[in-house]
Amino acid sequence: MYAITGITGQVGGAVARALLAHGAAVRAVVRDAAKGEPWRARGCEVALAGYDDGDALARAFEGVDGVFLMMPPDYDPAPGFPQIHALAERFRQALEQAQPGRALFLSTVGAHVAEPNLLNNAGLMERALGGVSIPVAFLRPAWFMENAAWDLPGAREGTIHSFLQPLDHRIPMVSTEDIGAVAAELLLRGWNGRLVQELEGPARYGAEDIARAYAAVLGQPVGAQAVPREQWEALFRQQGAQHPQPRMRMLDGFNQGWIDFEGAPRKAATSLETALRRIVQRSA
Repeated sequence: MYAITGITGQVGGAVARALLAHGAAVRAVVRDAAKGEPWRARGCEVALAGYDDGDALARAFEGVDGVFLMMPPDYDPAPGFPQIHALAERFRQALEQAQPGRALFLSTVGAHVAEPNLLNNAGLMERALGGVSIPVAFLRPAWFMENAAWDLPGAREGTIHSFLQPLDHRIPMVSTEDIGAVAAELLLRGWNGRLVQELEGPARYGAEDIARAYAAVLGQPVGAQAVPREQWEALFRQQGAQHPQPRMRMLDGFNQGWIDFEGAPRKAATSLETALRRIVQRSA
């Protein structure tokens, strides 16, 4: 059996579906019982545990062959990432107490980068979990292709407004379905000690590629327009951000190329157009 945190999200759900497809038993770790019911209907166990409850997390991780860990999304972290430090310590203590067979943490491309930016949170988590007494793996996927769901309304109107720039600059991307498949494979196969697995899709893509892929899927012209860098902070603050700099520096890192893989990443199969077609189909 495998305990899956974040199962109600894109990646956690993809991991669970891939495990179930392999005939593995899954324990859905949720903080809301109602959100666990669709997974119970699929034959999963359900464990109630919020990210702020270390004892409940430990109970959820007991008696399983593996645990899939991920952080809740936070695009506006307080300086120094205090919430991540606290969560990392709860994860570490829960794993040591429960002693599952192995643990896999969803990290990110660029987790090793020292330059201050939003993705430092994954590096902090890797360092906190790297010394646990069970085998631990860090899956570092590229920029999610599914982030382009934010661009669908603009694409329907004919123009996506992109923070990825220059518009022809290509970065590593990967589909969340491929992330789930690789995570499930690793959990089922196992490993010894500490493992880092980097992952990207079959090619690299930029804003112009997103526009072209949407044009192909929607059957209409779609262009791309860069959101000027000098407008980012005001835009993010209008959206409610109090600490926009980490997110801005993450975008700088992708755009300037200093956020990339540390080694040679594994290649996944799903193309950008395929991922965007799924986005459009789900929105119908």
